[in-house]
Amino acid sequence: MTWARSRSLLNTLRPHAFARSRRCWKGHATSLQSICDWKRCYATYAEPPTEVEKILLDTIKATGPITFATYMQMCLSHPSAGYYMKASKPVIGSEGDFITSPEISQVFGELLAVWLLSQWMYAGSGREVRLLELGPGRGTLMRDVLRVFSQFPAARSATKEIHLVETSPKMRSAQEAKLSPLAERHSWRLHWHDALDQIKCDNSKFTLVLAHEFFDALPFHLLQVCVPIETDCSTNDAYPHQKTHHGWQEVLIASGPDPAAPTVLNSGTESPSLDVLSSNPPASTSGRFHQVLSPAPTPSSTLLGLSSTRFQKLPVGSRIEVSPASFKIARQLGELLYDAESNGSRSAGSALIVDYGGEKAYGNSFRAFKDHNIVDPFCRPGECDLTVNVDFAWLKEASGDLATHHGPISQAVFLHRMGLQARLDALTAAAKDEERKKAIEQAAKRLVDPTGMGTQYQVMGMTGKRKAALTDEERWPFIETTDSSVQNTRAGEQSPSH
Repeated sequence: MTWARSRSLLNTLRPHAFARSRRCWKGHATSLQSICDWKRCYATYAEPPTEVEKILLDTIKATGPITFATYMQMCLSHPSAGYYMKASKPVIGSEGDFITSPEISQVFGELLAVWLLSQWMYAGSGREVRLLELGPGRGTLMRDVLRVFSQFPAARSATKEIHLVETSPKMRSAQEAKLSPLAERHSWRLHWHDALDQIKCDNSKFTLVLAHEFFDALPFHLLQVCVPIETDCSTNDAYPHQKTHHGWQEVLIASGPDPAAPTVLNSGTESPSLDVLSSNPPASTSGRFHQVLSPAPTPSSTLLGLSSTRFQKLPVGSRIEVSPASFKIARQLGELLYDAESNGSRSAGSALIVDYGGEKAYGNSFRAFKDHNIVDPFCRPGECDLTVNVDFAWLKEASGDLATHHGPISQAVFLHRMGLQARLDALTAAAKDEERKKAIEQAAKRLVDPTGMGTQYQVMGMTGKRKAALTDEERWPFIETTDSSVQNTRAGEQSPSH
């Protein structure tokens, strides 16, 4: 998809701006800088534990230290007390703990929709469209995508089904309220699922997938490289091709304060590192939890540690955050996008993944958001949003034989190349007054802020693997070129407004 084609699709959209409520955007504004300025949330024994905290402490007392995956899963998804499952408090918006790109500006969802639409035009072969979103939040992103599809007659009639993977009853209600009017108007069927594996492969349809801030909320295991272990190839069938391999111990969570931790004054100035070479844990100020190493490598830590050749090159003492749930879901995505029946002659769909992270492993990115500030991840379990950076290389390894991957590139580059300025020009020209015009421009600037969302979020495309090489149009905007038209586009990437 070229810049010119992208712009022609954008010009078809109605120049109408949908007002977004004005929200304080702090928590997700900057990634690394925010982590370096943690707002400490101190929990003392005088403060009663949360419901999830009680469950975690009882579990540790009964069975011993727990994994980070268990901790994260319980905090976010406990059926009654999990952060996303409770109906008592909003999680997104000014009254919640964080704000997302779709909630800031409609342009974000519109430009993602243009990319999805172009993929169907190039590779869909006239098939019916089924749209799928993982973790749809309040439904804002999907609504903006559906508005774009509804403005193109061919896409409007081809779209038949919208599938939403969501486990929270509260979120499902919000999504239904936001999406039902548009779906009913165009006779689109809405379906909700608890997990991605409930959606069956269907090569008769072209599947278009969105995963925005989804993978960062999946449980992970924290591993540490221990002293290399010598093995005898003649007697050990587990590692027949190597004589020496790393051992992997799992970092676990135990109850009570760390007896070995020194007393540190002014701990709020400490800056946790995201480097895998850092063995410093995210400092806990809760007093009820501390980290311990498993006495020896466990079967799960060994399996995860050996799951990527990239991990084998890390020195002793390195820590990595590994999410088997992310690997599994990336694999399932690849299966949905790959058309096995055609023997690779065509694709079964395309996907966009937008999230924190990069094409590498991280060792200390685990953090929490509360009231639009980054806080101690062990603060008030079940009352804070938890997140961890996404290893995009890990997602590629999971689905490399099923899908072709594009990027990742920064959110700023993606949006600019997809025609951010052209869409802004249309919206500001149709604005009723200068105040509204200024609000539209400021919202767009937040999306591409080089000190915040613009570089903090990465965008990766996936297309079902096929034998024929993809054209430059199909790979746009995930393409490097010296073409003069692209150079002009890059010149416009500096600012979303004149």
